[in-house]
Parts: sequence; structure tokens; C-alpha cells
Amino acid sequence: MKEKSGRRSFIKNVSMGSISAAILPAGLVTATNPKPENEPGENQSPQKNTRPYNTAYQGANLNRVAFPLGGLGAGMFCMEGTGAISHMSVRNRPEIFHTPSMFAAISVKGLKNGAKLLEGPVPDWKKFGQRSAGNGSEGATIGLPHFRHASFTTQFPFGHIDLSDSDIPLKIKLTGWSPFVPTEDDQSGLPVAAMEYQFTNTGKTTAEAVFSFNSKNFLKIDEGRNAIHSLEHGFVLTEAGTTEKPQPSSFAIFTDDAATIVDHCWFRGGWWDPLTMAWNTVKTGEVKSVAPVEKDAPGASLYVPFSIAPGKEKTIRVMMAWFTPDSDLTFGDVGKRKENCDPASGCCNSPADIGLDKYDHDFDGKFYKPWYSSRFKNVEEVAAHWLKQYETLKKNSLLFTKAFYASTLPPEVVEAVAANLTILKSPTMMRQYDGRLWNWEGCGDDGGCCHGSCTHVWNYTQAVAHLFPALERSLRNTEFCESQDEKGHQNFRAVLPIKPATHEFHSAADGQLGGIMKVYREWRVSGDTGWLKKIFPMVQKSMDYCIATWDPRHVGVIEEPHHNTYDIEFWGPDGMHTSFYVGALQATIEMGKFLGKDTAAYQQLHSSAKKMMETALYDGEYFIQQIKVEGLNAKNPATEKSFGGEYSAEARELLDKEGPKYQYGKGCLSDGILGAWIGRMCGLEDTIDQAKIASHLKAIHKYNLKDNLSEHANPQRPAYAAGEEGGLLLCTWPKGGKLSLPFVYSDEVWTGIEHQVASHLMLMGYVKEGLEVLRASRDRYDGRVRNPFNEYECGHWYARALSSYGYLQALTGVRYDGVDKTLFVDSKIGDFTSFLSTETGFGTVTLKAGKVSVNVVYGKIDVSKIMVSGKQMHA
Repeated sequence: MKEKSGRRSFIKNVSMGSISAAILPAGLVTATNPKPENEPGENQSPQKNTRPYNTAYQGANLNRVAFPLGGLGAGMFCMEGTGAISHMSVRNRPEIFHTPSMFAAISVKGLKNGAKLLEGPVPDWKKFGQRSAGNGSEGATIGLPHFRHASFTTQFPFGHIDLSDSDIPLKIKLTGWSPFVPTEDDQSGLPVAAMEYQFTNTGKTTAEAVFSFNSKNFLKIDEGRNAIHSLEHGFVLTEAGTTEKPQPSSFAIFTDDAATIVDHCWFRGGWWDPLTMAWNTVKTGEVKSVAPVEKDAPGASLYVPFSIAPGKEKTIRVMMAWFTPDSDLTFGDVGKRKENCDPASGCCNSPADIGLDKYDHDFDGKFYKPWYSSRFKNVEEVAAHWLKQYETLKKNSLLFTKAFYASTLPPEVVEAVAANLTILKSPTMMRQYDGRLWNWEGCGDDGGCCHGSCTHVWNYTQAVAHLFPALERSLRNTEFCESQDEKGHQNFRAVLPIKPATHEFHSAADGQLGGIMKVYREWRVSGDTGWLKKIFPMVQKSMDYCIATWDPRHVGVIEEPHHNTYDIEFWGPDGMHTSFYVGALQATIEMGKFLGKDTAAYQQLHSSAKKMMETALYDGEYFIQQIKVEGLNAKNPATEKSFGGEYSAEARELLDKEGPKYQYGKGCLSDGILGAWIGRMCGLEDTIDQAKIASHLKAIHKYNLKDNLSEHANPQRPAYAAGEEGGLLLCTWPKGGKLSLPFVYSDEVWTGIEHQVASHLMLMGYVKEGLEVLRASRDRYDGRVRNPFNEYECGHWYARALSSYGYLQALTGVRYDGVDKTLFVDSKIGDFTSFLSTETGFGTVTLKAGKVSVNVVYGKIDVSKIMVSGKQMHA
């Protein structure tokens, strides 16, 4: 097949950009990056991306870079590619456009232009493109002097910035990071971050300088009760809330440098007096020691004066910690707790019922409280812990970084996986008081988007299950306990705080069937058969409900109207959901057999479903939908309860001509074999004809992947991909048959589905085609127009994009089975080194000349058997 225009050929060697030697361990690959053609603001035209994958962001590619720092489920802020701080979201909700007046600065004495913010050039969009831009962006720091050159490189969870300016004879490296240690939920879930500033004197004389870190009290609210408190070598911004609504929040900023001097209260005055006077102090290279005042301090600064001889280095470590222990967040209607319920009967009351005692804190609060508030009493305790454990947490995080970036996989793959791991640090993830996960689908600008760990969206995500398996099992606990009733009906959106749900709307067929496959995955990953024994009755109850609800005549297809990830119902059998059906039945059979259960009825249905999938739902090239209204238990599409909205008079006329709204019929659906991909990701073997799966995937690549969308009509949500950009459409109708109103979103491009399809192509051996899909996706997120670390869909940092973690398994076949202590390898790219994370540890797997070696760098991985492309090797 010819290489599509605008796409680069397969690159075998991973290049990682310029990395700070002070931060990275020895042995990591580095590469010299090309000289930037333009700094932000000089040239930001929408030409095709020319930046090599997994290298530094410079010039125009630095425009939109914003890298999340924070703890898993604990909130975040972003360090932009220039070094600016934005997206301040530390109050149990996203605040995407919250850019506090918070900045680091340097003042080198004796120089004409020796005082500057420790940030690179201001991108043009910040001059006019943010809130309050029409009023001059008052109070913003973009009008203060900045460094002229910046370059950003990521080595997740570390972000590195190089700053330079001819005015100042210092080489400056900035590293922002927050703890990330796979298998260690608590270490990775702290409400903390750090920014390290390293200065090297490149001049010929000793430099006398003052470093400062400055911040307005951005927590302050109208009619609130705010103050700035003292902390050793730093200060604490606070807001107690109002008398009627006391919701305290605090944010600590401090160093470990004994020379630190603190101004706890900026000049108090009108207009922009506080910031003006704070800058005056920075500009003149002064330091001010001001004691805390009782209230209404507009801002604070810490200063570290230092001298540095030629060729010498000085590093200043700025640590942040935050604490917002309460919220007014609650979602969903609470149902009745299942009383006197024995887990063996197919229901449960608590995490302990299915072996998740670690997360059984009996939390029964009215509103969401973050996990960290169960461990720490206040921000001072968080800060003390951060200071004490800093070196250990950094060391452990660097172990992950070193192992992950030791990969020899294609650089676009490494970039895509790492970029989307930032979702785990975003406000998309929440971890409630008892330690269990509860997540949004994504982040709205000022609040979470689409609540309840939505099962059909979180189906796609693969990262948490391997990096933090216990947390992933907590999601299964919620689905099969609080969100599932005695009949097996499962709510696809969990209540917050997690409590028993009501059951007044459809289950989501893809979400509920996918959950059954994921229970199989969690069992195989963890090796915890005790957990399986306890949860299996609920799984069986769920499977039986799915059969009775969507295949009541036992035909072998999901045919009754079934709600799904497109927020509507499909009517009649379709390949997408029948592939889920095949996978869920297969998982139930495998688990049941292991536990000694009678699975004959499931095996018969599985055989029927496989046959229907391969015949009635296969058009000879790809899998389709047979739209069906007659012969179902459901009576009238126009009156069926649906998120799709009511039928207007015009829609009723259309119903008579074309059938129900929002179907795909003869379309080539990118999700059309999704259940088979999820099954493989969960450790299940293909039972659907592999040749037909491959044919479907090749059809998606042929028909749905577009190099240029200029002539593609998308009246839905076009901002994901538009104009001269490329992308993978959700559905096309190459053989005709497109309905007047096909399923909503059908004309859109979603990165989560691009990664899913690309990795499935790779799984089937079509690496070149998979890389083409992946490149189209990452080329849109190259920093010029979109943030490379924020793949959005229905909200920022959208969870579906965590499907990108599947690339690791797709290319290498590396999968660890904790039940049999078996390591599987099935490479599609020849020899390799790749990352592996399990329940008990992480490291790398290397295949070389047919031999497999495992390097465990954290914890332990007990391997008793190795299978390479179906053949056993000695461990």
C-alpha cells in the first residue's frame, strides 16, 4: 500500500529530545533538537506538523503546551511549555481557564535587563484569546519581562524547560513534576507538585542574583475569609469560605533552602498596586521580610538570594501542596441499599464483600471528599510529608520514567502513551474518601463533564488496569455492587459519593458487557482468585440480565434497543455490540469453568453469537447493523425513553421512511469490532474469525482515515478535527445507505477511537496502517493549535484517549498473567524493549534473537513461564 501523503515513514529509533542531566538517570537516550524556526507568536500558521515525534516542543509547537502536575484524583495545575502556571484546579473540580497571577522570577544584579519572569515568550493567543481579553487581561503577568527562548521536553511525569536570553548569562533549566509510581496508589495520589529551577553561570564573573516565587491569593472568593499564613521557608494561601458555605481551601508554597526569606503580605492598595509593588521588588533585586497579617493579604513572595561563580550551578526547589477537604459535589439519585444481602446471591453491600477491604472505610458522607483528606488533617501535614518523602518519591518516579522511556517502540507510540498518562493527573480522575475511584468522562471548563465513571467510556481505557490494578478493581466493585440491582440491571453512571443507585434508565449494553470482560482482565492481572470467587455471582447475574434484556429469544445477537457510548439506542443487531456479546460470554465461560460452574448454556449462546457475527452481520468486507423495529419486545422508537430526545413531527415522518433515528446500518463503523479489541486487551483470545476481523479493520483504514477534512461536512462537533487536518471518522458509508440522521457524532473524530483502531490494526499485524492512524491523531496535537497533553472529546483530558496504552500490548504482545504467572510475548515489530507494569511491580521486557529477558526495577514480578508467539520458553 502506498504511503499516504503528508505522513512520515516508520521510524524505528526513539528520540527523546534534550533532557536535563540533573534530573534524568544515566542511560536514558537523548537527542539534539533542531533549532526552532519561530518562537510562539512569530509564526503559528496551520501548516502540516514537521516536529519529529517524542522530541522537544519549540517555536510554534510550544504555543499550546500545558503539562499537568498533581496527584491521581487529587487535582492539578499545569506547567505550560514556557514555564507559566495555568489550569489551576485544586478545589475538587476543573478550572481550566484559571490562570493565577503566580510566577517565578530571577533578578541578576548589575545588568540592564537582569530581571525577568522565569518563563519563555508569551504566545499570541494569550494576548487576545482568554477570558477578560477585551478588558486588557487585567492582573495577568504577560506584560512583565520574559525570557526570549524556551524549549519543552517531557519525560512523564517530568516536564523539562530550557530557558535562555542574551541579556542574562545564565543557563536555566526548569523541571516540573509530581509523584507517579505504578502499583503505589497512595504515593501517586498526593496533592503535591514541584518545580525545580537550575541555574548555571555561563559568564566569566560571579553572578549575584535573587530568585523569587510570587503569588496572589488566588483562592480568595467574594465575601470569603482569606489569609496568608506562615510555613517554614514559605507561605500558605488560604480561604475559609463564607459563613453560610464554609469550604476551606489552602495552597502551600515553600522551599528547602535555609536562605529563603518570605514576604507574607504584598502592598495593599487599589487598582493593580499589589502586583506593581511586587514587581518593583523583583526588578530591584530586593528581598522583603514581611510578617503575616490577620486577613486580606493580596499576595505573598518568597526570595532566595544566591551568588554563583562561573561554571557553577545552583538549584532551587519550589514545592507546592494543597488541601481542599470538602465539596458540595453530589451526582445521581441514591437508591436503596440491598439489605441482608449475601454476595453468593448476586449482590453485595460493601467493597469487603468482594475482597476489596483496602477500600472499605464505610464512607457515608453527603458530598464528595477527596481521598487525601482521610490521610492528612491539613495542608501543613501534606507539606511536611512532601518535604520528608521528596527524595524517595522522586527516586521511585524516576524508576518509572527510566523504565518507560527505555522503550524501542516507534516514537509516535511512546509519545501517544505518555501524553495521555497525563489524564491520570487531571481532574477527570477523582478518588473519594474511602480510596475508590470515581471519574468524569472529561473536564468541562469549570466542572466535570459527564459523571459517574461512565462504563461505556471507561471501557476503552487500558492504563489504570495495569499501572494501578487495585484502583481499577475498585471501579468493578462499584459497577457490580452499588450500581447493580438484584436483577442484574447495571447503571452506567455511578452515584457520587458512591452509594446504591436507582435503576430508572436503560443499562448501557457496551458498558455492561465490557465490564464482564474487564472482570476477567482484573482477575488475570491480579491473580486474585479469592476476589473472583466473591464477585462472580454478580457477574453471572449481570450476564443473565444482558441475555434476557437484549437477546431474549436467544438468537445470538444484541437486537433489542440497546443504549451505548453514542448516547442513543441502536435498534436491531449490530456488529459492534454483538462483538461485545461474544466477548462477555467468552469471559463468563472462562471464569465459570475455572470455578467449576456449569457454563453449557453460555457456550451454546456463544456459538450462536459467533455464527451470527460472521454471517448475518458481515457484508463480505466489514461488520454492519441490521436495523430492526418489528419482532422486538420494544414497541415504538418514537416513545422509547432515550437520551436522543423526543421525536418531532418531522422525525416521525422520517421514522416511517428510514426507521429509527441515529442508526448506522450499512456504515463502516470504526467501533464496529470494538468488543474483539477489548477482549484481546483483557487477555481473551479471538473466537470471531480473525480474517473477518482483519478485513473490517482494513476497511476502516481504507474508508474512514482522511488526510484532509476540508471537504468533509461535519455539522456536529467539528473542533476535534477540521479543515486541512487529518483524522479517523467514526463512520462512513462507502457503499451507500447513509441515513438522513445517522447516529449522533458519526461525522466526528475521537482520539480514543483512533488509538483503539490503530492498536487493533497493530494487534492483527498491520503495523504500518496502525501508525498512519496514530500519526493523523498526534499531528493534530503537536502544540501549535492544541495542547499535546490534552486530547479532548466531550471535555478536556478525555478518558477514552487512555486506549492509547493498548499500543504497548498491540505491538509487543506483552501481557502478564498473574493467575498462571505467565508472561506472554507476541511481537509485531521484531526485537524490542518495552515497559511492563503488573499488580506487584514494574520494569521492562526485552525480546532479542528469540529470547526474552525481564528487568524488574520496582517491586517484584514472579514469572514461572514465558510464551513467545504461542511457544513456551524457559523462564
